[in-house]
Amino acid sequence: MWEEKLAIYDQLIDKCPRFERKGKTMPYTSANGYMFSLFNKDGEIGIRFSKDVQEKYLKKFETTLYKSYGATMKGYILIPDSMLEDLDELAVYLNESYDYVMSLEPK
Repeated sequence: MWEEKLAIYDQLIDKCPRFERKGKTMPYTSANGYMFSLFNKDGEIGIRFSKDVQEKYLKKFETTLYKSYGATMKGYILIPDSMLEDLDELAVYLNESYDYVMSLEPK
C-alpha cells in the first residue's frame, strides 16, 4: 500500500518539471529553502499553501490539516485519496504550492 501511494506521489511530481522529489525515507519536495509537499509514513500526501488558500482548499476538498509523524504541519492540507485519480489536476495544485514558496523570502 505504501509503495503504491509512493509511486503515485512520484508520478505526480514527474508531471511538474520545475522540481524533483527528495528524501529516501521521508519523500518531499522543496524549493527556495522551503518544503512544499510531503509524503508521510501513513502514505498520505500533504501540500503547502498560503494561509488564505489553505482555508479555501480545506473547504473545497473537504479535507483536514496534514499530519506527519504525529505533528500537524503548519500550512499543509491533507490531499484526499479521491484527488489521486486525476494527477493532471493535482499537479496544478502542486505547481501552485511551488509558486507560493518561490514567492517567499529565500531561506
